[in-house]
Amino acid sequence: MTNPHAAEENPATVTTPDDLRTARDQPGKEAQATNDDATPAEGEPDLGFTLGGEQTSAVPAPAQAPPDPVERSTELSRAIAREIAALGPEGWRRVDAVFAMTVAAEVALVIFSDEQQRTAQVFPSEQVLSLVRAHRQLSAELGDGPWWRYLLALDSEGRLEVDHDFGEEPFPDDHLFPAAVYRADLEVFPRTRLPIWLAAYLGHDDRQARPPAVARADHRARRDAVVAEDALPDLPLVVARWSVLAAVFVAIGSQLGPRVLPALHWFEGSARSGSSLYTLPGDRAVLSGGIWDAPELDAVYNDGADMPAYYAGAPEWLANPVLNTRAGTGLLSFCYWWERGRWYRAESPGVAELGAAVPAIWSTESTAGIVAALIAEASGADPGAAALDLVVAAETGVVHRSTVQRVLGAGPGLDIDAGLLQLSMAGIVTEDADPLPAGDALAAVRRLVAESGADTAGYPLDRLRADRVSVGWMVYSPADPDNAGIGRAVFYVADDGVVEQASSALPPALYQAAFRDRFHARRARAEVI
Repeated sequence: MTNPHAAEENPATVTTPDDLRTARDQPGKEAQATNDDATPAEGEPDLGFTLGGEQTSAVPAPAQAPPDPVERSTELSRAIAREIAALGPEGWRRVDAVFAMTVAAEVALVIFSDEQQRTAQVFPSEQVLSLVRAHRQLSAELGDGPWWRYLLALDSEGRLEVDHDFGEEPFPDDHLFPAAVYRADLEVFPRTRLPIWLAAYLGHDDRQARPPAVARADHRARRDAVVAEDALPDLPLVVARWSVLAAVFVAIGSQLGPRVLPALHWFEGSARSGSSLYTLPGDRAVLSGGIWDAPELDAVYNDGADMPAYYAGAPEWLANPVLNTRAGTGLLSFCYWWERGRWYRAESPGVAELGAAVPAIWSTESTAGIVAALIAEASGADPGAAALDLVVAAETGVVHRSTVQRVLGAGPGLDIDAGLLQLSMAGIVTEDADPLPAGDALAAVRRLVAESGADTAGYPLDRLRADRVSVGWMVYSPADPDNAGIGRAVFYVADDGVVEQASSALPPALYQAAFRDRFHARRARAEVI
């Protein structure tokens, strides 16, 4: 909320919106919004309140309205407060009132509460509504259009706070009128610019929608998309890191942050930016969302610029069901899609501009750093290297409960099961109690090599290393530059103890994918038996 007439209210009794923000953040500031003296300051009307909430003075209109509209606005706020106080039930201690108004519609809510926090709703009198309307009319003279919501808080000792809502943030649903109501208001009170969300609400005209028929026709036009080469990680890494962050946010009980549902990852940031990642069969995905104050949307809705062609060249399966919900309100500001092992985009901003709308999935280290910081803030514990281990495990495609336990069990009160469920819905949790220990994998390879009778002169078994992969271990002896023979042997030991021999000449990523598939196939057969 902003107030173009910051000097409107006398700080002895009423604060401006900017003052209110400071007062709410700094309790000591509240003294500026109190009326502690029994005798009102010179030139101020007596509010006439008692501790019991009874009004002992009338509500006279000023004998002569101050010529200054700021002073007149202040007087109106005081008069509104007195009229509302007169409606209060016996024993009230605080009243909160909200008025949403345009020239075509009004909504008012007045709630009184007592010391036991019991509440009573009353209907404002016509006198109150008349004064509030007059205040709105007057506020139009002090800025780029009048306020749309007027908020008042008053206690029985006369402390009064007033705030004027010009739409800096979206209105609550119960205070949001149909678009036609705001258009009627703008005809009476034209404005230079509108908040982006309200401008989109009034003028998006479904320009960001992409129903299947439109998607198909657009795809047939065969417009070219741009390969997004600028730092967006590959899809499996995005899914893994997003899922880990979701697990930790849920485990610490945060109402914010990323979440996972089957085939859907979503994120809403604290600053109203956010995104969704839909994953589809066939190694396909759509990442879309909106930056809260995207300059390109401001240009579209306030300056008449063309809407960016976010879907130019997109495949026909990129349609409304897999788009972020912002597309339905005209507030989508980027769209990327993944197919054929690459990210694509059309007229969307580069990855560097998406930070506020996407969780910290940019690197293994950045994700692990957020995990460690969240755990430390929530529990005071330091998960140490376990945070990085969890992210790496997720990136390989399999997370064991013990891996999650080492992170979420580092501090008290964290919900490990809720975190595991997030990872499970992302498909990266194995039901095995624990992975095969590294020592067992090394022993299995030493035994296999020894039994084979192979010459190990160039393949010293005492130098074997075991690196964790998705469902087991990659075991090898570091190659000797002077002897490339058996030194090129690579072994894969699965978590069920099966050993496979491969070669360093094979691309590790390709072999490991087949290695993982064989492991899961064996498990599936065992479950059937």
